[in-house]
Amino acid sequence: MTKALRANLLLLLTAFIWGIAFVAQDVAMDAMGPFTFNATRMLVAALALLPCIRLLDTLEKKRGGPTAAPRRYRDLPPAAKRTLLIGGVCCGVALAVGSSLQQLGIKETSAGKAGFVTALYIVLVPVSGLFFGRTVRRNVWLAVLLSVAGLFLLCVTDALTVGLGDLYLLLCAAAFTVHILVIDHFSPKTDCVRMSCLQFFVASSLCAVMMLLTEQPTLAALRAGLVPILYAGVLSGGMGYTLQMIAQRDTDPTVASLIMCLESVFAVLAGWVLLGDMLTARELWGCALMLAGIVLAQVPVRQPASTLNPPSP
Repeated sequence: MTKALRANLLLLLTAFIWGIAFVAQDVAMDAMGPFTFNATRMLVAALALLPCIRLLDTLEKKRGGPTAAPRRYRDLPPAAKRTLLIGGVCCGVALAVGSSLQQLGIKETSAGKAGFVTALYIVLVPVSGLFFGRTVRRNVWLAVLLSVAGLFLLCVTDALTVGLGDLYLLLCAAAFTVHILVIDHFSPKTDCVRMSCLQFFVASSLCAVMMLLTEQPTLAALRAGLVPILYAGVLSGGMGYTLQMIAQRDTDPTVASLIMCLESVFAVLAGWVLLGDMLTARELWGCALMLAGIVLAQVPVRQPASTLNPPSP
């Protein structure tokens, strides 16, 4: 199995885990506020990774013998420490913003719809190349038009108004675009599992501040939402985001975003099977147009070498 194939399979598993997580996030909103949920699930994710880090350190030491490169933070060179800290903090801030906006949006809409609007980051990743002076493929612009048309059907009501939850989710897609680009920059340069753990501690701390400022968390609420917290923390958080970081080291960011967009399909299916959520015919057409745009944005075509996402070798 090649590294690229293994990476793509890991991303497919990540998309499945994240798709079901929309259901957990939706259910949790019945018991607690969005910042309480995010602060606790991010903390659970960070704590779940600590034994994984220790296990990986032990395995690496046995495999490499006494000459193995240091893995413990205190043994790393100053430059490696700095890269790990900067990467973890940047990822954590982007994750805190994106996940908070996502929870605020899910509070106002269905899990399946939230999954599709959030997946708009798949189109935003290649388009973001404009900010770096790079060209964008023609098929990406067509994908943008399809996605905008899909968003119109999915989010805009007959009265030509957009719900507050939809606006939150659109901003969430922009935040997760930044998160993907930050991971793409730092993941080849540092220990992905450590950086993932650090990002969860950072995100949990930021969400905890907002929780204390805007919400009144209770133990009863945490007990009522324990199962969603554990799923979102251990599987969607600790496992999912770490798999994303590991996989993105060996695959192109555009290919990664294409596979991860399947979380929107899994979210709709999970919402239908587990929660009984049903989309209207108009919303289903919107989903279809968005999915077409998402896939089209990733179709490889001949392009100048300066584009954001050149074809994988």
